[in-house]
Amino acid sequence: MAMIRSGKELDPPRPPSRKNACGASQTVPLFCWREFACGWGAAFVNIAVTYPIYKMIFRQMLHGVQLNQAFGQLRSEGITFLYRGIFPPLAQKTISLSLMFGVYDGTRRPLVETWGVNQYTAKIVAGMTAGTVEAVLMPFERIQTLLADATYHQKYRNTPHAFRLIFIEYGFRELYRGLIPVLWRNGPSNAMFFVLREEADERLTKRATIAGQRTQEFIAGAFIGAFISSVFYPLNVLKVMMQSRCGGPHDSMWVAMQQIYRERDCKLRNVYKGVSMNCTRAFFSWGIMNSAYEQLKKVFY
Repeated sequence: MAMIRSGKELDPPRPPSRKNACGASQTVPLFCWREFACGWGAAFVNIAVTYPIYKMIFRQMLHGVQLNQAFGQLRSEGITFLYRGIFPPLAQKTISLSLMFGVYDGTRRPLVETWGVNQYTAKIVAGMTAGTVEAVLMPFERIQTLLADATYHQKYRNTPHAFRLIFIEYGFRELYRGLIPVLWRNGPSNAMFFVLREEADERLTKRATIAGQRTQEFIAGAFIGAFISSVFYPLNVLKVMMQSRCGGPHDSMWVAMQQIYRERDCKLRNVYKGVSMNCTRAFFSWGIMNSAYEQLKKVFY
């Protein structure tokens, strides 16, 4: 029902009407396809470059071994298995980053422009929303975990084969094993990323040269990504441990955390094994993604 003031009807808030790069019409669309496209392209470049590093980190997370031992495992398996399992993260990350940037932008803009929500509140809400939507793609992470684990090399030949067998043997719910730590990781980490990224973009001086600006974008994204990845590293360890089994009861986060702590000799530092390599990977990964995203924005816009 429209509100009445001084005998005149006041219409409810409408989307802002102005020309925008997202579309030719006067009304700005809720979701801009260019944001989705930029996120997709940035993720593709990143995964292609950093996947071998991910596999070494994964082995450290799963087995609690040193870096040289994880490297030795991959070397003994040979080049044939080095990129085994790349399709799930490639599919998941490209769609995930597409949703991350697209949903974030489509949520934040109406909150700020139409409803007048505080900038920081809007960024946090939009980041949490984008992270929650991303969790729909968790089955790709689930399959990636199994394909990267040497235990399942003989059981699952490839991504479609793994999807089919798990669905037939254990049902749809098995694809979402470990969902809770993923939700706790995605929402808060996305909110933190966008707040810090946009603060850096506003506060850092714009460089006079293209190379200087690209370097600054890489370094800003790299340090932010490395910091956030290290903060949420225990949740990734928890997720990997929960997803590395097939069948059986779905343990709660608390039960899984206790199990990991006992298996790591009741030492918190052992839970963080692999964090240095993970931080290095995140540094280059988010640096590449941030720089690629900004470059793609210039192409699409």
